[in-house]
Amino acid sequence: MKQFQSFGLDTSNQCLLHQGTQIDLAPKLFAVLRYLVENPGRLVTHDELLDALWPETYVQPQVLRTYVLELRKVLGDDAAQPRFIQTLPKRGYRFVAPVTEHIEAHRPRMEMGSHAPRTEAIIGRDEELDFLKNQLDLLANGQRRVVFVTGDAGIGKTALVDSYCQRIEASIGASVGRGQCVQRFGAAEEYYPVTEALSQLASGTYGEDLHRILARRAPAWLEPGRNGEAADAAAPRFAAQERTLGDLSAALEEMAAEKPLILIFEDLHWADDSTLNLISALARRRGHAQLMVLATSCSRRGPNVDSLKGLQLDLLMRRLCTELALAPLRKTAVRALIGRKLAQEVLPPELPDFVFQRSEGNPLFVIAVVEHLIARGVLTRRGENGTDQWEQCLPFPEMEDGVPDSLARMIELEIERLSEEDQRVLEAASLMSFAFPVWAVAAALEKDSVETEEACDALARRLHFVVRVGQDELPDGTRSTFYVFAHGLYREFLYLRQVAARRARRHMRIADRLGELFAGREADVAREMAMHYEAAGEPERAVTALTALNRPAPERVC
Repeated sequence: MKQFQSFGLDTSNQCLLHQGTQIDLAPKLFAVLRYLVENPGRLVTHDELLDALWPETYVQPQVLRTYVLELRKVLGDDAAQPRFIQTLPKRGYRFVAPVTEHIEAHRPRMEMGSHAPRTEAIIGRDEELDFLKNQLDLLANGQRRVVFVTGDAGIGKTALVDSYCQRIEASIGASVGRGQCVQRFGAAEEYYPVTEALSQLASGTYGEDLHRILARRAPAWLEPGRNGEAADAAAPRFAAQERTLGDLSAALEEMAAEKPLILIFEDLHWADDSTLNLISALARRRGHAQLMVLATSCSRRGPNVDSLKGLQLDLLMRRLCTELALAPLRKTAVRALIGRKLAQEVLPPELPDFVFQRSEGNPLFVIAVVEHLIARGVLTRRGENGTDQWEQCLPFPEMEDGVPDSLARMIELEIERLSEEDQRVLEAASLMSFAFPVWAVAAALEKDSVETEEACDALARRLHFVVRVGQDELPDGTRSTFYVFAHGLYREFLYLRQVAARRARRHMRIADRLGELFAGREADVAREMAMHYEAAGEPERAVTALTALNRPAPERVC
């Protein structure tokens, strides 16, 4: 049960409750409300809603407005001063009311597949929260702060910021404005997350202060109201012309002089140059101000990655910012996360180790792997009268059983954005069990080693899941650079997406190349050659390769 103010959203019975009275909603109307409630506090774009609720079907975006208008009537909400659904013109909607999870006594567990409520305590991030608390203490002393929270997709950046915001609300009366950089859109519109954060501030308790200060300090940033329909008038709008960084910076500093001001920009790797320039300007100004910029970004990702990296390095060198890089969760935290997902303390004995190995401590991957095991029937619920527990009923799946569907879709979107040549390089790299050397990728694709190394290096600079590790010396005295996939599930996805015949040919080429490189020393790589021959569907050649293990080593000539 999702609770917000006097309403409850019963996801099991697909109905809305108001002070105990059931309100039946049409299926699509309920689906729109549920999606917004399960993603509180952030921008849900029109495209995201349409893709989630009408997949593979073309629907006019105007349909969403009709549903939102109907929901406002049901909730008694006002578009001009929203308590529940805020409209962000031409962008989407944000559910602004706090949402909590109410677990009924006769159902003491979280429904599988539901999103964890934003109000739940974050697991395994106590040190990071303490670090951010220290930044808040410095802010209270008038020291402006710029903090970059970085990490791979799914590592928990947003969850950390959500938890931090709850602490802020409980400890100090700060003004918090939050802006979301949106893929394929944020970089095309100047100051996109900035205007969203300002809109949120303007629609909050301290909106009058913001209006007053902007009107005096930076009038070009504040546009007087437009004539329009009520559904589109959720928040003041900000002009798109003649805006200067100096004016806005001065206005924000004045607001921060009266009380702490925290600007949160999420997914900064999708941001435009203007937003990055504003962060740079705020960091470099010398006056004291209770002003903090807290930005999240994914390592080596996005169209503006070079500009973002340059900004971070420059500010770090000048000691004008701090970076908090999120590491994967420890095994104990993964165990606790599984326990909360399954709503039970005692887990199947081998489950935590398996999930930890498959997820490598990435929280998003942890949940996806658990849901994958449930969907495959590996985990099933046993027991009666409310005492049922999740138990392991089948062996844990091997790699060939596939990547969890939710992760496969996410990885596929990342891969499909690359050129066909880059995709071929990554597919060839996935044929190696762990680290992939340049010579093996070149052999699989029948390409020149130098060109292949340049391609791998370019991918390592641009992609967060490819990492350059070092070099290895080959028997002929040459050196070959090798790389690793930062997460094994990326390698598995790339391996499984190749058609069997093409994959077999590539395995064969790698095995043959191993034989050429280690001629006379086949015993050193016999098992590796046999693995590739077997994967290529050549069991006899795999056996022949293994016979090298029984041959006497060649005598060395001194």
